[in-house]
Amino acid sequence: MTSKAVTAHPAAASAAPGADRSVLSGARRIVVKVGSSSLTSIKGGISEEALTELADALARKRNAGTEIILVSSGAIAAGLAPLGLAKRPRDLATQQAAASVGQGLLMARYTHAFGAHGVTVSQVLLTADDFMRRRQHANALRALDRLLNLGVVPVVNENDTVATHEIRFGDNDRLAALVAHLVRADALVLLSDVDSLYDGPPAHGAKRIAHITGPQDLEGVTIGRTGKAGTGTGGMVTKVEAATIAADSGIPALVTSTGNAAAALAGQDVGTWFSVNGSRKPVRLLWLAHLASVEGTLVLDDGAVMAVRDRHTSLLPAGISAVRGHFEAGDAVEMVAPDGTVIARGLVNYAAGELPQMLGRSTQELGKELGRGYDRVVVHVDDLVLV
Repeated sequence: MTSKAVTAHPAAASAAPGADRSVLSGARRIVVKVGSSSLTSIKGGISEEALTELADALARKRNAGTEIILVSSGAIAAGLAPLGLAKRPRDLATQQAAASVGQGLLMARYTHAFGAHGVTVSQVLLTADDFMRRRQHANALRALDRLLNLGVVPVVNENDTVATHEIRFGDNDRLAALVAHLVRADALVLLSDVDSLYDGPPAHGAKRIAHITGPQDLEGVTIGRTGKAGTGTGGMVTKVEAATIAADSGIPALVTSTGNAAAALAGQDVGTWFSVNGSRKPVRLLWLAHLASVEGTLVLDDGAVMAVRDRHTSLLPAGISAVRGHFEAGDAVEMVAPDGTVIARGLVNYAAGELPQMLGRSTQELGKELGRGYDRVVVHVDDLVLV
């Protein structure tokens, strides 16, 4: 990890009542995410010792009564050695091939390690598409709930074998944040090969940041993007992003090392704790805010900016001054102020080619002139999220 030295804000030094890591000791349901660099290496494939140690900690927590969902990277990394690959491939097709080989190897190890404690595991592969469509995320929730009710530890991973560049999460940290929100988890634990977030380079005597209460506590902190093994896709920066997503949506999160897993689950003072900084939101809005592929831009006039941003209303054609990009109805678009500042994202109800004739006009006027269907809002408030 690399970082610029900053001074942690005083608020980061102590947790608010009821918002500290002791929540983990009595949590009903926890989502735990572990990264590739913690489980595998290019030379050795899957590390039996690291995987077994993690499984031991999670199985003990599960047998003590806490429901556990494990979001595990490592499929692509596990497939490198069997395929004779020296490093993580850059092209999607080879990544998919490595994932196809590695996912079975990874699950076999988990099945054995958890089985030693009498705990059954299952494989759940998801894509970003499963969070953007209501029926699919309802099916995912139903399946995960049933597995947990049966005492199973679901092992979740991105379905790398079929995912395309356009619909990929990019890293499993954000996937874990969305899964935690989907299953209404009490907490999210993000594990890597770094034990905490620091206020500067640890090698230079930096201090650990024990508690993050909001964005102000992260100002000036710069962190690296890959683990020590070189097999991951995110690094500490994506852990922080995922923890922030969770905290902003009503779920506290802890970022620490895989070696601290048992201590973390016991609520001990390890890692960096992100206390809740917002309320729970529909999972579709989290997807829209953090994962959706933006296909175009709608430029709003000052009145529409105030309506959307300040009064949180739907976007009407009368408030749009320009349209950019090529998109179809149902695609995600950004809404920007006249100066280009992005204020919101939303799912648009019209294709890019339909909108120019509608700009600056009322829905009533458009309905009379163009017919039924053109009297709808451009972006409904239920499909809109401020950014």
